[in-house]
Amino acid sequence: MPSCDGCRNGTGLDFDLKIAFQPIFDCEADAPFAYEALVRGPHGESARWVLDQIHDGNRYAFDQECRVAAIRAAVAAGLLDGPAKLSINFMPNAVYSPQACIQLTLKTASETGLPTDRLIFEFTENEQVDTAHARDIIDAYAALGFATAVDDFGAGYSGLGLLANLKTDIIKLDMELIRGIDVSEPRRQIVRATVSLLREMGRVVVAEGIETASELEVLRDLGVRYVQGFHIAKPMLGAFPPVDLGRDRLGRAAAA
Repeated sequence: MPSCDGCRNGTGLDFDLKIAFQPIFDCEADAPFAYEALVRGPHGESARWVLDQIHDGNRYAFDQECRVAAIRAAVAAGLLDGPAKLSINFMPNAVYSPQACIQLTLKTASETGLPTDRLIFEFTENEQVDTAHARDIIDAYAALGFATAVDDFGAGYSGLGLLANLKTDIIKLDMELIRGIDVSEPRRQIVRATVSLLREMGRVVVAEGIETASELEVLRDLGVRYVQGFHIAKPMLGAFPPVDLGRDRLGRAAAA
């Protein structure tokens, strides 16, 4: 098994992780496309509380534990009963060697019966990373059958340059672009142009942070197929939250 000094050094976590799930909904299929695994503290504390406990010494252990906990919790919640994928956030700066640091993930997926093509790995544009290192991770994950995604696109360091340098499968539009899009013509123009560009590049677009029916309606009109946010479903600890938007609210005719 590949290994590296970075993987062996450092400390473990001194607290337990729990996982909540939030669906990424496919408006055309009228079903969840994937469930995003969201880290929580031992008593349900927020992701921010958890991240405040992370430092250079335990970053690798945290990243590894998040992957294991997400896979095991998703399978326990019934992921294998349907076609939806599992989306896991990861820290590129915690991946010292893509081939070495992925071994525990592969082992856990094999033990739980989860095919690798059911896994998506998200990294946030808000984390500043070396582009060449991120490209190596994305290429290695693609070779293993994983999909990759950029989270919070439009809110971080790299902007459009990231699209030119990193070929992830999925781009998740940051909620600041989505918030109030139903009453903001500039936001609609930006999202319309971004969706058109990403479609030409062969990327899947997810709009996240949707909180109202009118935001969802505008995004559907702009051609966004995949959506996520409190209006779709709030995260649920250890289980997959139900989604019941109704056919009319998805912009389609009601069944006769």
